[in-house]
Order: sequence, then C-alpha cells, then structure tokens
Amino acid sequence: MAQGQGFGFGLGKMKELAAAIQKAQQVQEGAKKLQEDLERMDIEGQAAGGAVKVIMSGTQEPRRVEISPDLLSEGAEVLSDLVTAAMRDAYQKSTATMRERMEELTGSLNVPGLG
Repeated sequence: MAQGQGFGFGLGKMKELAAAIQKAQQVQEGAKKLQEDLERMDIEGQAAGGAVKVIMSGTQEPRRVEISPDLLSEGAEVLSDLVTAAMRDAYQKSTATMRERMEELTGSLNVPGLG
C-alpha cells in the first residue's frame, strides 16, 4: 500500500459512518419504546354491536373476552362465531395500529427505504 492512501476511508466517509451508526441506534431505541407502548395498549374488537368484545394488546396478545349475558342463550355455535368475529376485528385494529406506529417511527428518522 502506498504511503498516505490508508484504507479508502476519508474524513467524510467516517462522518457518514458515524451518522449511520447514530441512525441505527435511534431506530433501535425507537423500536424498543414502540414495543413497550404496543404491549401496554388495550385494543378492542367487537361483534354484535359490542355485545361481544375481545381485548388484545398492540402486539396481538389476547387480554380478555367480554360477552353480554344476553347472548348466552344463543348457543355455542352463534357465540363462537361472534367471538371469532370480535377477535378478527381486534387483530385487524391491532396490526393496523402497529403498522401506523412503525411508519411514524421510521418516517420521523428519515431512514432511506423505511419511511
């Protein structure tokens, strides 16, 4: 290697590398906070006009199911269908929330290809 040529990393490249590392750290910190926020969220899905509710976290962890006592006489099949519909509703809301929050995170960091 000729004297003074180094490894091809000039001062400008080092600054770019440092900026990239800083962005990566920001993404990692933001993702950790987002994960914590999503875990604390309660997202509700409903069926039968709110007579059946499924509550899950923003990370799709089921929390609880609430069923109106009025529906208990409807039979197992109807109840099963309503719980399934409420679960789908909660899941869709939860994944949409997660997607929106990820877009907010990556968009605010101006990371190429992620925002």
